[in-house]
Amino acid sequence: MASRTLSLQAYLAYARGGIAFGGPASGQTWTRPASGPVIWAHAEPGDQARALVNLCSRIQQQRPEVQVVLSGTDPAPPGMTTLPLPPERSSDCDAFAARLRPDVCLWAAGMLRPALLQAMRGSGAQMIALPPAAGHWHCPVPRWLPDPTGATMALFHRIHAPSVAAGRQLRRMGVRSDVIRHAGAFVDTGTPLECDEGQHEELAAALAGRPVWLAARIRPDEATDVLRAHRRAVRLAHRLLLILVPASDSDFDAINRIVAAEQLRCCNWDAGETPDDNTMVMLAEGPEELGLWYRAAPLAFLGGSMTSGYGGTDPFEAAALGTAILYGPNVSRHLSSYSKLVDAGAARIVRDADSLATAVSHLVAPDQAAAMAHAGWDVVSSGAELIDTVIAAIFTHLDREDTR
Repeated sequence: MASRTLSLQAYLAYARGGIAFGGPASGQTWTRPASGPVIWAHAEPGDQARALVNLCSRIQQQRPEVQVVLSGTDPAPPGMTTLPLPPERSSDCDAFAARLRPDVCLWAAGMLRPALLQAMRGSGAQMIALPPAAGHWHCPVPRWLPDPTGATMALFHRIHAPSVAAGRQLRRMGVRSDVIRHAGAFVDTGTPLECDEGQHEELAAALAGRPVWLAARIRPDEATDVLRAHRRAVRLAHRLLLILVPASDSDFDAINRIVAAEQLRCCNWDAGETPDDNTMVMLAEGPEELGLWYRAAPLAFLGGSMTSGYGGTDPFEAAALGTAILYGPNVSRHLSSYSKLVDAGAARIVRDADSLATAVSHLVAPDQAAAMAHAGWDVVSSGAELIDTVIAAIFTHLDREDTR
């Protein structure tokens, strides 16, 4: 076990009375099964939590005997249990760790809980830190206490740092180099959306090399801005075609009326209509075939983002299929995912019909969209590599435990 530095000792002494950011004691109980390994996983709510749940789901698909206990995600998906974190008090943390006795601890949060992590390390768990959304780890302690961040990170057996700079910072804090791996962002796009190959070939023949952009999962109160942006973009690219996909089947009628009011030549793919040279908009009745549309369009504006109240669309479903991404300012549900793609050069924000039209006119050029799409694929593939590496490390540890 890693030795307790003075900073961690001071923190744990302070934690005997309970830390301000610790949660209330929970009456919820969970009994560890008599057999089979247990993984305890914690992430902050949002994209990190979704990625962690997907990772744990993949583990259970390959090892059904594994029990997963989650903290920070609610509700738990089928086959997993959710337990709230205990108060950041040494006695409560020790009791929590003794009750779970996990074989593996997965920590995907930037804010550390030193007392809890010390208890988990003491219980014998294999400790694995995953890259946090903010890109760094920290301990919210009073200024008069020495910072225990370095000593807390030294409790982990494996640390997947989000960047080379983050790994360098950990080494300066005293974390051993052999514990640190450079991983990039922790993202999980899930399974890419499927596509019927026959329909893809039919659509490619119908488009006949026309420039295409996609407006995906559009809400009725965004449709007017999208159509006006398209009308402006067509002035510079006369054969440009817009594929317009509502967020749900229930939005189709309202969006269809808006398209008619804009007096743009339109065809309905789901009604069996195909675009000709005069078609300006191709309308789908719902999002069920988005796998086809993402493959057909090199550039997409993702809906639920131009107006408030929806929180945006998961951008990785587009990035995973090689589509450059435009989005509006209201993406609170997927903010960290968009930030990762923006930092990589794979996504660009627009704020109204004018800025959307300008972006479409510029990025519909194949070389521009391809550069963004390639950057997005790099983010997606690096996340997949990290997840495969973590799963392999967990299985190696569990197999080693089985042979003892």
